[in-house]
Amino acid sequence: MKGNELRQAYLQFFESKGHLKLDSYSLVPDNDPSLLLIGAGMAPLKPFFTGKLVPPRTRVTTCQKCIRTGDIENVGRTARHHTFFEMLGNFSFGDYFKKEAIHWAWEFLTEVIKLDKNRLYVTVYPDDHEAYDIWHKEVGLDDSHISRLEDNFWEIGEGPCGPDSEIFYDLGEERGCGEPDCAPGCDCDRYLEIWNLVFTQFNRTAEGEYVPLAKKNIDTGAGLERLASVLQNKESNFETDLIFPIIEKAAAMANVVYHSDASKDVSLKVIGDHARAIAVLISDGVLPSNEGRGYVLRRILRRAVRHGRLLGIEGRFLTDLMDVVVDILGPGLPGLVEKHDFITRVVANEEDRFNQTLAQGLEMLSNLISSLKADGADTVPGTDVFKLYDTYGFPWELTEEIAHEAGLAIEMEGFESAMAEQRARARAAREDVDAKVATPDITFLAKEELTDDESATESEVLMLGHGAECLESASDGTEVTLIVRTTPFHAEGGGQLGDSGFIVGPMGKMEVHTTRKLPEGTTYHVGTIVEGNLQVGDTVHFEVDTQRRLSMARNHTATHLLHAALKEVLGTHVNQAGSLVMPDRLRFDFTHFSPVTAEELQEITNLVNGEILKATTLDVKEMPMDEAKKLGAMALFGEKYGDVVRVVTVPEFSVELCGGSHVPNTAVIGQFRILSEGGIGSGVRRIEAVTGEAALKLAQKEQADLRSVATILKTKPEEVVTRAEHVMGEMKQLEHSLSEVRKELVAGSLDSVLQNGFEIKGGKAIVAEVNVADMDELRKTADMVRDRIGSGVVLLGMAHDGKVNFVCMATKDAVKAGYHAGNIVKATAQAAGGNGGGRPDMAQAGGKDAAKLAAALQAGKETIETMA
Repeated sequence: MKGNELRQAYLQFFESKGHLKLDSYSLVPDNDPSLLLIGAGMAPLKPFFTGKLVPPRTRVTTCQKCIRTGDIENVGRTARHHTFFEMLGNFSFGDYFKKEAIHWAWEFLTEVIKLDKNRLYVTVYPDDHEAYDIWHKEVGLDDSHISRLEDNFWEIGEGPCGPDSEIFYDLGEERGCGEPDCAPGCDCDRYLEIWNLVFTQFNRTAEGEYVPLAKKNIDTGAGLERLASVLQNKESNFETDLIFPIIEKAAAMANVVYHSDASKDVSLKVIGDHARAIAVLISDGVLPSNEGRGYVLRRILRRAVRHGRLLGIEGRFLTDLMDVVVDILGPGLPGLVEKHDFITRVVANEEDRFNQTLAQGLEMLSNLISSLKADGADTVPGTDVFKLYDTYGFPWELTEEIAHEAGLAIEMEGFESAMAEQRARARAAREDVDAKVATPDITFLAKEELTDDESATESEVLMLGHGAECLESASDGTEVTLIVRTTPFHAEGGGQLGDSGFIVGPMGKMEVHTTRKLPEGTTYHVGTIVEGNLQVGDTVHFEVDTQRRLSMARNHTATHLLHAALKEVLGTHVNQAGSLVMPDRLRFDFTHFSPVTAEELQEITNLVNGEILKATTLDVKEMPMDEAKKLGAMALFGEKYGDVVRVVTVPEFSVELCGGSHVPNTAVIGQFRILSEGGIGSGVRRIEAVTGEAALKLAQKEQADLRSVATILKTKPEEVVTRAEHVMGEMKQLEHSLSEVRKELVAGSLDSVLQNGFEIKGGKAIVAEVNVADMDELRKTADMVRDRIGSGVVLLGMAHDGKVNFVCMATKDAVKAGYHAGNIVKATAQAAGGNGGGRPDMAQAGGKDAAKLAAALQAGKETIETMA
């Protein structure tokens, strides 16, 4: 059975058992800042398990995309570790429990995919006699195939928890450790865990007490790749049809044979695994960056590139592997097919950037090794190993390999200490965020009909909350969340901020800071009680900040017009990569792989303003998703859509799915002006713009600035450009004349500089202070001195504004003789309270103390004398 067939068989089986099949949630968590990425099948369903949200059905089945990087260094070295994997799951929210979960798991494994019953083993929690009896007495599993293990209890701090039962497949004695007590749970490879059934029946309190849950839940997880490896009789997950075609392609590129060299196999497996993670992360909207999810993607991509280099692959290669990934996973993850071209573009751009970074890192490591060897050291400090890892994406194995070739070891203790500190900082930050996450429990509102109606003027308070706690009333100064039966406030969505204003009751008043939606669609208000108190059951009236809303509506409709204009001017590859709609401006991130030219920006501006001048009435309708797709509606990044969607159309120009607020007619926008355009990441650009009153104020400011410039240049506003060109021409002439004078002065002083020379091996060394204006002139002077001596080393220094700068150059034969400009300039700068370094043939540095210029040059001279 192929991997895609296995996925389909699992989902269809549980659909036949009354489960609602849900598509995989995005890897980017929805409304859960405690998670960086989804790492388990149940993670997106947490609100349903805690009972704070009502699930769409009490029985659900999914095949969830997951990313884990906690043990990334083991990927490729073991048979089962992955960064990306798919988790098959069936879930019960207060519906069925242990009996059904166990029987259905057994039925699927033995009757649907027909695994050998004699090779299946299970483990249970020692005190879970109910699970043991179901396996032994009802399923009929022999006692010798059931083990009781203390580890079979699932919990992650406070919250729902309970015993679990794991199912193992016996891969055969030849895969085992040979010990007589070898059994499921052993560290060897004989027994492979293929399914975990978690029986969530307790709630662990902060005090460590286990309180039985009123509604017990089932959370199961079966690794798709693991099951595939069993069905396809493969030694590891990497040989299954879900990964191996990627490995085959990479091996062909590297001209190597899989299973001919263990170290090369590791690199091939890393590439096979990471290529899948890269494609799926990008398809879910994650883009390479230096923080958060973007850093996870960048780290994985760079690690794959590094392993490609170890295999001898030069230049870009991951882009070709994306085609293979899409072919393999596309049937189960259609988002990959839709974003295929975009994924390839992002990977190509990032791979090219890293190839440049890789060269810089190699140069840094080369300089570090030369410096350490010059000092007689035999070990690369762990802090430097970590810096290379953290800054340039060099895993320690690469640093170790290069250092070993130079006869040096690496200090792992210092590296691991620095890594531990980084992880502790990240964990503390995550825990800090987690402590702030509070979702109100609204299950008691399940039968209420909650609506959004822009025209509503009053309604009834149904819930007051403070954090996760429900309140009957809240008084002045209390920060609260509030839900009413019908609200006119627009919630955050489509990049638009939520509405603000006031909610006024008979005895108090709440200032609404923002309005949001829970994952299942309920609108709630976040704010502070500013007068008196509000109570559940109060009839309240609403004071929405309509001026702020109208400003956001202008910017939101303008965002749709901008999106369509970008596609028309730059190409259909442009897609939204994020947006923010605020009262004062709009921000739009989009995929494009080069700066937008001034001419293109003007054309985009003209297109948007053209639509505004047409005074087109918007068409806003709700319709089934299939019908919206037929209209060509564009889905906005990061948004979740149901079966019925809201389509916002600017006739003959833009069609998008959107739940935000919009103007009734494009003329209401007034005017559209672009403030800025620039790159924010790999293949992602950002435009900031203004509309309406903000655009008018910008035009007025520009006009005032123009008049001021005209006054300074002593001309009329309409003649400013001509006058500025004339002034700049005069300035360039003066700068040229001054540069020529300086060259003559420098040339005239060369003789005195050359007098500061002394003989070295195979040539001459010049160490001197020079009087020049800046670093550019210092480098040019050093060039001239080097040319005059023909062979040797030049070290020059200058003082400026209380600081010092140095340049050191060495001719090719001097470098061969053992002289290193980077090490010379480093020693020189350190004597003046600074630091620096560079290549063996050219380097520069700075110092903080101009009074130590002479002493620093002397230190440099002594360093030269000790070399070669």
